Amino acid sequence: MTTVLGIHHVSILVSDTRRALDFYHGVLGLPLDYDRPEIGFPGAWLYIGQQQLHLLELPQQLATTPPTGHGGRDHHFAMLVNDLSGLCQALEAHGIAYTLSRSGRSALFCRDPDGNAVEIIEQIPD
Repeated sequence: MTTVLGIHHVSILVSDTRRALDFYHGVLGLPLDYDRPEIGFPGAWLYIGQQQLHLLELPQQLATTPPTGHGGRDHHFAMLVNDLSGLCQALEAHGIAYTLSRSGRSALFCRDPDGNAVEIIEQIPD
């Protein structure tokens, strides 16, 4: 029987790769993967630890319904960080709104420039 070993990547739709990179690379600091092959449309690949985030510039496929408030009840992906307060400062410095997790965990939700919900959880050392 095959065993699922983990997540390789998450793909999200964006309307403008450069604008999305300003958020994911510029604000969140995700490193770029420069080995993205030519696949017929713009985009970018970034690293989240050993996994990847794939930005797919396919604006015609973006949802037409605007996102609503807190991202915890929306499609989202989650990333671990080691300093949530430092990330809050970076988000505030770039004018990016966020809400703290309603569960009481050390986590927040924000949205990228295209309205994709992103959960960010502080990893507490053992």
